[in-house]
Amino acid sequence: MTVAQARRRYLVLLALRWFPVGLSLPLTVLLPLDRGLTLAEVGLAASLQGLLVLLLELPTGGLSDSWGRRPVLIAAAGVAVVATAVLVVADSFWMFAVVYVLQGVYRALDSGPLDSWYVDAVLTGDPGARLEKGLSEGGAALGVAIAAGALLSGGIVAWVDVPGVPALVVPIALALVVQLAGLVAIALLVHEPPHPDGKRALRASLRQVPAVIAGGVRLVRRSRVLLALLAVELSWGFGLVAFESLLPVRLTEQVGDRETAAAITGPASSAAWLASALGAALIPLATSRFGVARTAVSLRLLQGLSVVGMGLLAGPAGAIAGYLAAYVVHGAANPVHMALLHREVDSGQRTTILSMNSMVAQPAGSLGLIALTAIAGGWSASAALVVGAVVLAAAAPLYLPALRAESAQEVSRPSPT
Repeated sequence: MTVAQARRRYLVLLALRWFPVGLSLPLTVLLPLDRGLTLAEVGLAASLQGLLVLLLELPTGGLSDSWGRRPVLIAAAGVAVVATAVLVVADSFWMFAVVYVLQGVYRALDSGPLDSWYVDAVLTGDPGARLEKGLSEGGAALGVAIAAGALLSGGIVAWVDVPGVPALVVPIALALVVQLAGLVAIALLVHEPPHPDGKRALRASLRQVPAVIAGGVRLVRRSRVLLALLAVELSWGFGLVAFESLLPVRLTEQVGDRETAAAITGPASSAAWLASALGAALIPLATSRFGVARTAVSLRLLQGLSVVGMGLLAGPAGAIAGYLAAYVVHGAANPVHMALLHREVDSGQRTTILSMNSMVAQPAGSLGLIALTAIAGGWSASAALVVGAVVLAAAAPLYLPALRAESAQEVSRPSPT
């Protein structure tokens, strides 16, 4: 594969991966409520997904590095298809619990191997490739896919009538079809070189997982850059709650009732994912001018400012302006952060390190939910947003080890003749 071929396949697979998420996102709470569950039961069932992801994140990352990206991606896609198929017919708490357990397994398997496959393919074709360029295009494809899926889901529920099929189920059924297409696409498009040991037997790969994880932990302990990057993810996971979850609360404070706030939040959420895609698309321009690490430092500060805007700018328009700005920066920051991570690891431990990065965000997000919602309830949403903004901006100095490493690499690079 050429670098261009790998990038095209990566973007197609990302779109097929995230478009079904957009289709089901507006129905995550509405469908189980429509099937008779209470809000408490929905929350309890959904918590199982996070628990499974936390428990399986590192083992599945190690499995991808020992068994291969392709078989893990196929397994993940297969679990996703089963989860969505159960969701179509789920009508009790226990069936929804099964859905979320399967989705937790899927999310853990799916965390990292596609990006790792793409980076390995690119570096094989061009060891000096700018990783942030392809990763930023991937971020743009992800944002557009989710936004398009969410908009289409709303249109289907409002205007499409399929005899014998409840309106809320039609987008889920379409998501199932797209996931099946994604499974086929993975089988056809993801190719990787032969395993160094000459085989990719599952049993042998499972035996290698503990050693792969241990090697990843040793790598992080030895690398000041990786330690700092994982610390950034702690801050990011905590602060993410502010702009992901508190907009409806902030709007309710401003407009005075939840119904109006909900009506505003729906279109704003779709616009936010398009804003995220725009931010990701603009990243190659910034990194080519300022460098990857300098851009990362600036984005952490800008995201803090945008979340402060959500909390302090006057009126719903001000809150939404800050919200969209936060998503522009969020979409831009992710490919930059991932590019810095990929620089520090090789193929043998790439997905393991990505899984560590994802794993540390889980408890940080849970802490953020507890702390920021408590502040919003005890004081105000504005106060919670400002606290979240401070935590986000405080991560900027944690990119300094990566900045020093990038500067040293630039100094050591031979001058063109």
